[in-house]
Amino acid sequence: MSVLDEVDCVDPLGVLSGFRQDLYGCLGRRSDALFELMDALLCTEGPVKTLVELSLAPEHRRGHGTLYGALNHGRLEVARLRRTLAGLPLPRAADGRIVLACDVSNWLRPDAATSPERLFCHTYGRGKGSAQMIPGWPYSIVAALEVGRTSWTALLDAVRLGPGDDETAVTATQLREVVERLRAAGHWREGDLPILIVLDAGYDVTRLAFLLADLPVELLGRMRSDRVLYFPPPPQPPGKVGRKPKRGAEFKFADAATWPEPAITTQTSTTRYGKAVAASWDRLHPLLSRRSAWADYPEGDLPAIEGTVVRLRVDHLPGDRDPKPVWLWWSRISATAADVDRLWQAFLRRFDLEHTFRMIKQTLGWTRPKLRTPEAADRWTWLVIAAHTQLRLARPLAEDLPRPWERSARPGRLSPARVRRGFRRLHGKTSQPAGAPKPGTAGPGRPAGSKNKHRAREHPVGKQSKTDTAKSASKRQAA
Repeated sequence: MSVLDEVDCVDPLGVLSGFRQDLYGCLGRRSDALFELMDALLCTEGPVKTLVELSLAPEHRRGHGTLYGALNHGRLEVARLRRTLAGLPLPRAADGRIVLACDVSNWLRPDAATSPERLFCHTYGRGKGSAQMIPGWPYSIVAALEVGRTSWTALLDAVRLGPGDDETAVTATQLREVVERLRAAGHWREGDLPILIVLDAGYDVTRLAFLLADLPVELLGRMRSDRVLYFPPPPQPPGKVGRKPKRGAEFKFADAATWPEPAITTQTSTTRYGKAVAASWDRLHPLLSRRSAWADYPEGDLPAIEGTVVRLRVDHLPGDRDPKPVWLWWSRISATAADVDRLWQAFLRRFDLEHTFRMIKQTLGWTRPKLRTPEAADRWTWLVIAAHTQLRLARPLAEDLPRPWERSARPGRLSPARVRRGFRRLHGKTSQPAGAPKPGTAGPGRPAGSKNKHRAREHPVGKQSKTDTAKSASKRQAA
């Protein structure tokens, strides 16, 4: 069921107005200015190019100085907003389960030398093999996926990764908290199908499966094509003495000679990719070593994290007549043919999150503001998430307003940009909790001819080791 069908079961305008009231309750200091900034973001025509232009929208009744002051010095209760997002209607897969996707999107700030907590973010260039590492703020974002080809997702959480963070540990904590909020909101109850979490190749999916083993979740992640996994060790022959082998035969993704006969093979005819052939092998695990993330593991043998490997091969992709196969790892074993088809189709839905990233960056202008502090960037990020959520809730209410050169969209198939185009007509029908601005006069400002003698501190870019973090904490305590 899509979120559009679920919202249609109740009053969609009431759901949207209720969310706006709850959102206003999540705002603390400078709440009216923050709320009107979000309304201006929703009602402005065209893509957001600069932050100050939002102050020209009729929905923003304050000056441009108030706009920046709200982002730099305002307050937003993130924990309360997260609970509010988790309580909204969620899309589900065809079998009724919740499918979540987690990915990192970067807010690039290459010239912001005075902005702290920046990391080197991996970005792709236009040419093949032209990837670059550019300073910026990476955000880990979790969203619920819909069924079918769509550009809509339900954004649920965002966490900015810091210089001293272990990305896998932070992601595990983030996913755990999202699942717990969904359970508290009643979206998952005992007896329901497990929640499926879909990840791309940048994540250590096997370690995440180990850290989240106590939750009712399944993890599905893509693996690089040069990985090597192992089957479980064969049973010890009767009468043989000596140490039992720790692992079985190798399974090299790049060497077909190491592949035994697949446990399951399915073929599906698709209109976009041609024939899709999926083969699966059961009970495969990676070889772990006592370094990096597993250096602090208790004494004894490291765990064997078993799962199912799925190899997906399609006839063609858009613009690629000879696509490479995709390797997936599922955190469960004993997969059926229905499971194999469900898994690779769910992984394809993960790319819907890329449409959401493009929407919030290119249309809503998420990464356009030149904010100095990461705290202000976090406030703006949550305002953008709240704006995107209102667009999602307004889908049953929005009117299609195509340009003269555009085709009219089918009912229920409006894109997020089309819904935003007609949001101004809905704005007056929703709740308006923000108060009117009070009259006032501008401050005197800096005296004419004076100079700013306090230069902003420059911050290094990159990861920090545990030793560096401890030294920085000691200096702060000594000061």
